[in-house]
Amino acid sequence: MATQVSITLRLSRGVAERLRREAQKAGLGLEEYVLELAIRDLDPWERVQEYIEASKSLLEQAREELGKGDVRQAAEKLWGATALAVKAYAEWKENRRLAGHGELWEYSRKLIEDLGEWVYDSWMAASGMHTCFYEGWCTDKHVEEAVKRVEKLVGEVEKRISKSTG
Repeated sequence: MATQVSITLRLSRGVAERLRREAQKAGLGLEEYVLELAIRDLDPWERVQEYIEASKSLLEQAREELGKGDVRQAAEKLWGATALAVKAYAEWKENRRLAGHGELWEYSRKLIEDLGEWVYDSWMAASGMHTCFYEGWCTDKHVEEAVKRVEKLVGEVEKRISKSTG
């Protein structure tokens, strides 16, 4: 796994709120949105690699947040991991860049066709986690079940992409 580096940025309230609003409009968490800004000018293969690494990192962060009892943050990290895995697959498979919830939902059908019906459960679990972040309805047990499904999706996407380079 790539080494994680944590940084803290001091931004004006206006800039921070704008980033948060833009992230929300794009259907992404703040970290995922900033990642999008950072990698937008990379070549497609580098972007695919960054999406996968960030997806795995968010999955690990979700486990950590769950361990600390922060169900909502764990849930949002799971959604982010899923969204980035789907983006990685679309970029790798079709050289297609996805933006926003609508395109992610549309492309989830492609993943189901390519990888199998089990992807539907993974996708719906992740989508439920996104709702959980905003509504706070889920429990730690919901998140634990979603982790299993998201792990499978991220792992399968990574495996498919890795096969194409090996």
